[in-house]
Amino acid sequence: MTLADVPAPRPSRGQVAIRVSAAGLNPADTNIAQGKARLLVGLELPVVAGSDAAGTIEETGPGAVRFAPGDRVFVRTALDKPGAFADVLAVDESLVAAVPASLDLGKAAAIPTVGLTALQALRDALSIRPGMRLLITGGAGGVGTIAIQIAKILGAHVTVTASSRGEALVRSLGADTVVDYTTERVGDVVADQDAVFDMVGGRTLREAFGVVKPGGKVVSIASVPDAESARQVGGGAAAAALFRMLSARRNQLARRFGVSYRFVFARPDGDDLAELARYVEEDGLRVIVDREFPFERIDEAFTYLGTGRAKGKVTVRIARDRLV
Repeated sequence: MTLADVPAPRPSRGQVAIRVSAAGLNPADTNIAQGKARLLVGLELPVVAGSDAAGTIEETGPGAVRFAPGDRVFVRTALDKPGAFADVLAVDESLVAAVPASLDLGKAAAIPTVGLTALQALRDALSIRPGMRLLITGGAGGVGTIAIQIAKILGAHVTVTASSRGEALVRSLGADTVVDYTTERVGDVVADQDAVFDMVGGRTLREAFGVVKPGGKVVSIASVPDAESARQVGGGAAAAALFRMLSARRNQLARRFGVSYRFVFARPDGDDLAELARYVEEDGLRVIVDREFPFERIDEAFTYLGTGRAKGKVTVRIARDRLV
């Protein structure tokens, strides 16, 4: 990726143009830039990158009636139609929601992908209900810090894996039990869970199957996508066949333990972003930003994201004077 001057997009029918104030970085942005997602996301290059943004409505296209110029909004774009790392973003208004009044735009930009991932995984894929016992692996990262809070809002008892460096953070967000993954193995200290939300993959995911009750559910965002997930994000028959083969061992493991397993991608959805905004306003959902970089240092931001040390989100400030 490089910084360059390109013409500002104009909104077409059903779209709005957003004057971007801040943008959030996600591992998916790196994967797309490196070509690792090309079986799932077809892009005609060059393309403006980035999927998470917050800013103000600058212009509305024909038929777009949900927002007006000056409204503070945030958005997660479709993976095949990015554009958040820019001064202006044109996007379908159905993917946009109003920013909570209590948040500045810098923090709002940290919500979309991680918030949608956590909400859709917990509410839809895992069907979390009051009293359920949930294990979240990798709870101090961007998705994890939101997932802990949403799980508590939904009424779950939450066990979280984190390092000693992240323990205070995850406890402050509501974790009931913390497992130090640097000194303890999940399979040795956790049992009888109704569900697992995995953000680590590898050995941790394999061990997670053994801590879930028969009939429970395991969802991951850190393993190999399955065929259904590949189709949901636009992958063709070849991608579905490939990921069906690559995920076969995970599915076999799930059957052996009598649990269900699936991989989830965040689905862009303005209504779900509005739900997250309500959690912020009504339930005190906190947004954790580890570091914010100026736009001209976005390369450093991606380098830092790649270290895996961030506690919460990494963001870039597009406009210095528009974060309120």
